[in-house]
Amino acid sequence: MAHPELYLKKNEDKRLRKGHLWVFSNEVDTRRTPLDAFAPGDMVVIKDSSSKVLGSAYINPNTLVCARLISRKPSAKIGAHFFKARISQALALRERLFDKPYYRLVFAESDGLPGLIIDRFGPVLSVQITTAGMEKQKDSLIHVLLELLSPEAIILKNDNSQRQLENLSQTSEVIYGQLPESLIIEENQALFKLNVLEGQKTGWFYDHRDSRARTAKLCKDRHVLDLFSYSGAWGIPAALAGATEVTCVDSSASALALAQSSAELNHVSDNMQFVRSDVFDFLKQARDNNAHYDVIVLDPPALIKRKKDFKAGYQAYHRLNQLALQVLNKNGILVSASCSHHLSKTNLHELLRSSARHIDRHMMFFASGSQGPDHPIHPAIPETEYLKTYFCSVSNSL
Repeated sequence: MAHPELYLKKNEDKRLRKGHLWVFSNEVDTRRTPLDAFAPGDMVVIKDSSSKVLGSAYINPNTLVCARLISRKPSAKIGAHFFKARISQALALRERLFDKPYYRLVFAESDGLPGLIIDRFGPVLSVQITTAGMEKQKDSLIHVLLELLSPEAIILKNDNSQRQLENLSQTSEVIYGQLPESLIIEENQALFKLNVLEGQKTGWFYDHRDSRARTAKLCKDRHVLDLFSYSGAWGIPAALAGATEVTCVDSSASALALAQSSAELNHVSDNMQFVRSDVFDFLKQARDNNAHYDVIVLDPPALIKRKKDFKAGYQAYHRLNQLALQVLNKNGILVSASCSHHLSKTNLHELLRSSARHIDRHMMFFASGSQGPDHPIHPAIPETEYLKTYFCSVSNSL
């Protein structure tokens, strides 16, 4: 059966023709196709103003991104066959990239599965569904995951703000199987304990894997400060690489408890300390106490979640980096990152430059990093490229 039609206004098809997959509500010709005629999760065929087909999509008339293309074909359907084909393709790439089953298996639009994130933690899959269209197909999705991967457990991580915008439940649940008593993953020759149900996002952040490996190599015989440390993914490999001391700072007691457990698992507890504190407060106190560190990792959460938050978020990033530079030893290394899509690499470059000049320090970028290969970038969707990292060598002004 043919899908209902959704017409775009004149000239609003250009971005889709370049390869993007989103339709915004203000791009729809609501006189020809009123949005209130559709229900959340319905399949539609997208047409331009001259009635040319652009592809099949699912729709939510109540959200800003009101439709997401799943195919350029006019009658494509989401179901078991669709999921099996797309997930098999995603799996084949990850198995070429990694020799152990610890990675992001599905990265939404980049893997042709808008509204779906899946992280693989060995025998456990953490699934994040963020749209009504994908939620409507949940049963088919779970069936295919069981068929392809035979996991011990599948968790639906529903506690994210995007689901609230889509008017979906935000209660996480184990939808299949039973979680192992202790879930442990391996990354960069380190072992980490996870609490997927209560952890942030999917329960782990695989995206910085490569940058964390590069950082660890810089930490031998150094005093390392890991800010916004979460569960120790930067700090523990640094300690394993021979850091004399690693200080992990985070405001979450549960994240620090996990980090401490992982430190014990890796036999590096004696070289690590865990401080529960607001990072701004910690840095101000460290500055006032004349404390200094050889390597500082600054990996804050997204401080600019929406375009309108840019000014305040930019200022927060600027203050954090300036404070970090003030407690960095001479000839020290600052690893500064941002996961805010709305803060560009150029923005991060500029705020680092101005922070260094403000306190009269000489800064050089000797490397940069992006998201790992299990977070592939869709060339037509800028939103899929969000992570940026600068590795900075900092000394007294020349």
